Amino acid sequence: MSDIPARRKIGSTGLVAGLALACAGIQSAHAAPDHDKTSKKPTPHKREKTAPPSPAQTTQNESAHAQLLNGPKLDPSKAITNEEHLTVVGSRMNILHESVGLSRMPQDVMHTAQAINVVPQALMEQQNVKSLDEALRNVPGITASVGEGEGGMSGDQFLIRGFQAQNDIYENGLRDFGVYTRDSFYYDHVSVIKGPSSEVFGNGTTGGAINIVTKAPHTGNSYQGSFSGGSGDYYRGTLDINRQISDSIAVRLSAMGNENNAVGRNYIYSHRWGIAPSVTFGFNKKISYTVDYFHQNDNRIPDYGVWVVQKPGTSISKPITEYGINRKNWYGTTFDQDDVSTDMLSGRLTAKVAPWLTLFNDTKGGIYHRYYSASQPNCAAKNCVTPYFSGNPSNATTTRNGGLGGPNPYRQNDWSIQNVFSSVAHFHTGTIRHEIIGGFDIEHVEDHRKNYPYNVTRQGTSLTNPSMYVPGLERLNCADNPNGLASIPNGVGRKCYKDGSATDIGVFLSDQIWLAKWFAIKGGFRLDRWYSSYSATGGVKTTPDTHFKQNETTVNPTVNLMYTPNDDLMLYFNWAQSTTPTSLYVTNSNAPFTTNSGYAPERSSLYEVGAKYNAFKGRMGFTTALFRLEKNNSTITDPSTGDISASSDKQRNQGLELSASGNITSNWSIIGTYAFYDSRVTGSQTAADVGKRIQYVPKNSATLWSTYSIAAKTPYNLTIGGGITWREGVWLDAPNTARVPATLDFDALISHNFGKHWRVAMNGYNLANRLNYSNLFQNRVTPAVGRSFLFNLSATY
Repeated sequence: MSDIPARRKIGSTGLVAGLALACAGIQSAHAAPDHDKTSKKPTPHKREKTAPPSPAQTTQNESAHAQLLNGPKLDPSKAITNEEHLTVVGSRMNILHESVGLSRMPQDVMHTAQAINVVPQALMEQQNVKSLDEALRNVPGITASVGEGEGGMSGDQFLIRGFQAQNDIYENGLRDFGVYTRDSFYYDHVSVIKGPSSEVFGNGTTGGAINIVTKAPHTGNSYQGSFSGGSGDYYRGTLDINRQISDSIAVRLSAMGNENNAVGRNYIYSHRWGIAPSVTFGFNKKISYTVDYFHQNDNRIPDYGVWVVQKPGTSISKPITEYGINRKNWYGTTFDQDDVSTDMLSGRLTAKVAPWLTLFNDTKGGIYHRYYSASQPNCAAKNCVTPYFSGNPSNATTTRNGGLGGPNPYRQNDWSIQNVFSSVAHFHTGTIRHEIIGGFDIEHVEDHRKNYPYNVTRQGTSLTNPSMYVPGLERLNCADNPNGLASIPNGVGRKCYKDGSATDIGVFLSDQIWLAKWFAIKGGFRLDRWYSSYSATGGVKTTPDTHFKQNETTVNPTVNLMYTPNDDLMLYFNWAQSTTPTSLYVTNSNAPFTTNSGYAPERSSLYEVGAKYNAFKGRMGFTTALFRLEKNNSTITDPSTGDISASSDKQRNQGLELSASGNITSNWSIIGTYAFYDSRVTGSQTAADVGKRIQYVPKNSATLWSTYSIAAKTPYNLTIGGGITWREGVWLDAPNTARVPATLDFDALISHNFGKHWRVAMNGYNLANRLNYSNLFQNRVTPAVGRSFLFNLSATY
């Protein structure tokens, strides 16, 4: 028991207070600010390359890496050099000006032939976004999901266009293997690249990829601090300090402390803190190098939500909270805990070896420690559903063991390393221009888990009035009660230790050819060799130890056609493929993959046509995309056992996506999205499932956020705004017999600036206090946060 973190409600209080005091101390340290600093923010109408606050607004003195990746481009065929000085008319809210954030996709969103949603920094500031999950609520087609089975809940897991993206989260183009809930304190902006992108990112990316662009050092000095407090005992402090210490070196430090309970859910909390220092060597040099470190500690209570049940006399199952159960009810025990420590160290090298050739080498190493213990509740028909709906609700009881008597508590120790070398070359062959991108990608990840049994089966509790206390319950070491472990399928049995590893070696090459100034073709491919292994050892001696291995060679191509009659319009066609081996999710799931049935990896194909348009001198950006996404050999998870297997099932999702973002007037900003999805199972081993809608995929979804500034630049200034997030109800199972209702959120903002440096704001969330559902399982859902308010005080110098 000594190695288990105590279940506690402490952690980051001191850090939150310290950050708040540091925020207040900024004013005294800079009572006479220099108004000629290069960190002065641009006006909403004009974004200049001399504004340094973020990687998306780099200066002429910054490295070639930042310029090439993050600088908006007037002519997509030109390479950006250190000597160029660009002034781009635009808006901080126009996502077409944003970079995707990695060397393998060097163009901005406007000139990338793929549907891309961006959550810009300005939007995150207005909404007071505090996590990756909150940021992605602005993107249609993304659903939060949680892992099933004995492996338990696994941090941030998302579905994009209805398909798993649990291993498709990246930072600055490098995969983040961690199993944790990501705080957004060090984000510049977040890009969601829709559709298969294996040619760029490697295996996975069936529905798309999420790329986080982090804050990086910039020229000039800047200081920012904030404190937030509000509903649910919410306390949060952040710092963001940048110092230029020479003409070629700058350092930046971002830090966060956060404590909060979940409004509308009993006993759920998160206590976390994080720090992200970085340093860049080589501003205004041909060779530059950025080193950044990230650490986050998070102690939280996992929430497995409530069950989806079928009321007698009905044919469709719904969350039991739709039938009168209190949304606050939590069915865990005092042993439930999710305690995570994450450390990542990255280095990004840029070498401009010639005016036409730039080399990049990006490296990331990660160490992840986690202790996880959760109750997987169940509302069985005999003891729970029948008594509740037959007029005896006080007699209804739940179980806490879920399928297989699990999940068991476990300790997870992982590490990963990845190196991506790439080159971007611009040259002519005769009158034809080329942009060639090529390189190699090597990554390795290790996952080691130790499972723990309980001394007795966890007792259930009352459905209507649950208690977290289980008398006499103890957690034991594996050798003390191996029969208390969950029995994993595929002959694994009840085992103490689960070890997985994977290595991927990939090479990629693409060539974009301008046949005319207004027309280009891009073709590329990536070849990957994937090695993975899984072992289950110890535990019940009557079951032999299990060892699996799998090797896969995959090739993923892409073809783009781009018509750009002028700098403000692009029409494109995109065809791409992706591959997902059945053993891809090493750190996200410790359930074994099937190796003895001849299953092929998931294979997906995308067909997409779209248009991107900059209007009103760059103040507004509009996008539209029509797509068809087809997936074969779909991976499936048994909801009762957690057994991960593959099948010959075929799925298809096709639809329309629209977005508008930017400034309608100098004082009025807007960002809105809409998605229509027609998703179907087109082939299945279960004939009755053919023609059914794909689980978790909404038919319609939309987001809208708008703000208006009154009397700007006067002492009486006021900014008001708000928005909605809507997702139509979705099916939770393949037969389409379980459904979760629609989600509809109304949020609002009011803020006031005191002079040039101080800002006070109030955000309201879910103002209608609607019963929404966030994380979705196959047989359970988690009620979302209820009505809440958050006050924010910030200072920027």
